[in-house]
Amino acid sequence: MPAPSASPPMSSPPTPRSVLRHYFHAKDENRPHALAHAFAPEATLDIVNRSASIAFPARTLGREAIADVLVRDFGRTYENVRTFYLDTPPDGARSFSCDWLVAMSDKTTRCPRVGCGRYDWTFDTAGSGLATALVITIEAMLVLEPAKLGATLDAIDGLDYPWASRTAAVAVLRADPAVGSAVEPVLAHLERAARVG
Repeated sequence: MPAPSASPPMSSPPTPRSVLRHYFHAKDENRPHALAHAFAPEATLDIVNRSASIAFPARTLGREAIADVLVRDFGRTYENVRTFYLDTPPDGARSFSCDWLVAMSDKTTRCPRVGCGRYDWTFDTAGSGLATALVITIEAMLVLEPAKLGATLDAIDGLDYPWASRTAAVAVLRADPAVGSAVEPVLAHLERAARVG
């Protein structure tokens, strides 16, 4: 019987765009097996956390450990997860950085959360095409009252998934004044990043 391969076969070589898409398949949809199409077996994950509202280990080594942190453990706590890339990677990129936006809810408290930050990806363009490293910077993670759950998720559903523009993200969150005022630190970061970018 042949030994199992490190990564399941794919119909075509992975691209940065397909890697990022499989990452969201895994994380947002609680499908840890999908990380085999996103990360190399020995990939590294580093998290720079500037929020006191959520906790992750600073460094994680290996795809299975990454699956534990970003999918299995994450999925035990959160549901209704929607994460958005606010830029699209070019084909053949060796590295790629972009801002992100997330909305989700706590399974126990029903409190919605809205957060933002930055992804810094590194890809094995000379070999598998998979990600060899990811740095996640969490700039803000806001915990809202349960009464805002429906409005928050309805607002975020107005965005194209998973690739959205920063302008569209700000617009949908500001469209409902109750949501916009509750997530002002996230909006301020996105608008500041737009000016810098």
